[in-house]
Amino acid sequence: MKKIVPFKKNIIFENNIYEITSISLEHVLNHTDNLVEGTFTVSGEYKITEASVNTIPFNHELPFTINIDEKYNLDNVIIDIDDFYYEIVNDNVLNVSIDVMLDNLEEQEVRCIEEEEKKEITNGETYKSYTVYIVREGDTIETILNNYEISKDKLLEYNDLTELKIGDKIIIPC
Repeated sequence: MKKIVPFKKNIIFENNIYEITSISLEHVLNHTDNLVEGTFTVSGEYKITEASVNTIPFNHELPFTINIDEKYNLDNVIIDIDDFYYEIVNDNVLNVSIDVMLDNLEEQEVRCIEEEEKKEITNGETYKSYTVYIVREGDTIETILNNYEISKDKLLEYNDLTELKIGDKIIIPC
């Protein structure tokens, strides 16, 4: 699975910005557990006025953090920049937009807690557990039954499966 995470930041300059004459983006992004973090370095040169012959260098480091839902496995994830663009907002503000691509995200299997474990956790009280599944393109009742190892009769106790559409939410009991 591929996800694009947008990052936007206004960089304030000490001088007026008439024109960005050169700009580059470097990045260091790492992941640990369910956290992607690192730094973007935006650097280049700019002119203060139209008549300026000289350019002024700039270099800004922008820290970056993304919290990833625990349902995703990051073992094989590829982190890269998908897009980078900028805009001079007013006299001394540069807005940078960086789209971070997370590719090869894998959803982890959700494990249901067995009745005995539930009793231990809740001091003998029992509760029903279930998963809410959102129907995606290509899903059929059979593929959902196979993926969650559940019988059609059990699924029908909780859902109306007469007209399955993309985006429908299905309750899958554990």
